[in-house]
Amino acid sequence: MSQALTFRYEIDGDDFTRAGEASSSMKNKLKQLGLDSDVIRKVAIAMYEGEINMVIHADGGKITVTVSDTEITMVLSDTGPGIPDVEKAMQEGYSTARAEVRSLGFGAGMGLPNMKKYTDEMQIDTTVGRGTTITMKVYI
Repeated sequence: MSQALTFRYEIDGDDFTRAGEASSSMKNKLKQLGLDSDVIRKVAIAMYEGEINMVIHADGGKITVTVSDTEITMVLSDTGPGIPDVEKAMQEGYSTARAEVRSLGFGAGMGLPNMKKYTDEMQIDTTVGRGTTITMKVYI
């Protein structure tokens, strides 16, 4: 693949019935491209965690995935409340999810830590009251 491929997804907020569709779609596209299963697994996990965070915390958002010969870049952007304390949010088990979200089995506080764990690079740009953009890369 000499030319990069770009995929775009709109994530609906507060719709847990559709949460995970974008990451599942991306996983299938990467399989069709014949990428290594470990790379596909990392992308699918990181993107799923980000997608769920957008549904839980930010009333949805946008995900743009670019696949090149050397890396897969995922840019997740939303206009949600922002992350007041990134350092705290990166701690396993820390969550600001509402009780009803937790009762559905989400909001365990592993989203951001898993996103970092399963990517080679991760950058968080957030402004309280304006939103968050997270850029993640997985090397091929």
